[in-house]
Amino acid sequence: MSQIVQFTALIITINVIYVSLTTVRFILMIKGLRVHASLLSVLEVFVYIMGLSIILSNLNSYWNIAAYCIGYGLGVYLGSRIEERLALGYITAEVIVDSINETIPVALRESGFGVTTWIGEGRDGKRLVMTVLAKRNRQKELLKIIDGLCPNAFVVFEEPKYFQGGFWTKKLVKK
Repeated sequence: MSQIVQFTALIITINVIYVSLTTVRFILMIKGLRVHASLLSVLEVFVYIMGLSIILSNLNSYWNIAAYCIGYGLGVYLGSRIEERLALGYITAEVIVDSINETIPVALRESGFGVTTWIGEGRDGKRLVMTVLAKRNRQKELLKIIDGLCPNAFVVFEEPKYFQGGFWTKKLVKK
């Protein structure tokens, strides 16, 4: 394999690793995991310096510069996929169903989700409205339960930054 191809592959690989680490570190900081983010940043900077030294010593090749750009783009993609798989944090789901059906909140509570319900008024009459709190890594499970019980439910997800009191804080204190 020629030296140009080797350098190109190395630069892409290093940049994919570097940008993926940067993305994950950034997410850890946003989620309040500062110690984890700080430890990860040590590895991130090491990889960055290695990649930068290779690029700066070989600026005469457009292939290396292109490899750096490609690696950066791939790193952003991979970092976002890693973050998606880690699924750190919590979500709240607002669930609106077209019937006043108490089996849905009961099933969600039995599955370990925090549920608050009330009756709302929609264009076509009364609706059961639920706010459901869950760990983000259980979002698909939550949707599967809701779809199984009420396929026409309207569901909106949000990510709370902070919460206090209620179901989750009692559960977290017990651990």
